[in-house]
Amino acid sequence: MENRRLELIKADITTLDVDAIVNAANTTLLGGGGVDGAIHRAAGPDLLEECKSLNGCPTGQAKITGGYNLKARHIIHTVGPVWSGGMHNEHALLASCYQTVMALAEKNNLSTVAIPCISTGIYGFPQEEAAKIAINETTRFLQKNKLPQKVIFVVFSDESYKIYWKLLDQ
Repeated sequence: MENRRLELIKADITTLDVDAIVNAANTTLLGGGGVDGAIHRAAGPDLLEECKSLNGCPTGQAKITGGYNLKARHIIHTVGPVWSGGMHNEHALLASCYQTVMALAEKNNLSTVAIPCISTGIYGFPQEEAAKIAINETTRFLQKNKLPQKVIFVVFSDESYKIYWKLLDQ
């Protein structure tokens, strides 16, 4: 991994002390399963109250909230696409997730951002395709912008770690 602004770790994203963690949210932003549920549980009930005021979020977009009971000072919620075979704009929508997350991080002067695998859980996006999009879009943004200074890809499984490691090592 040549790029010092990109990092890969296997960890629980809710425990990280960074400027922002990214939540793989659903369109309501009101919590759900997987990473979304874990973040809402760890952040506490004030997160849900702020999310109610945001009126949801369209697929491919992102919104920012406080971090509440997390070590992370902010949460950037992004809504990834549900995989429907790859013929329903899923790739462009996932790319848009990373673009809007990075733009929000820059706009809010965030130096460190931790991002989980978006859309690869219950939404079914193939992991390797999703990882390529994540790395390509993040790298493209970092080449043109000073912030964030560091992006941490946070994976939960050994399989995801191997996929990201292989792609980052190229």
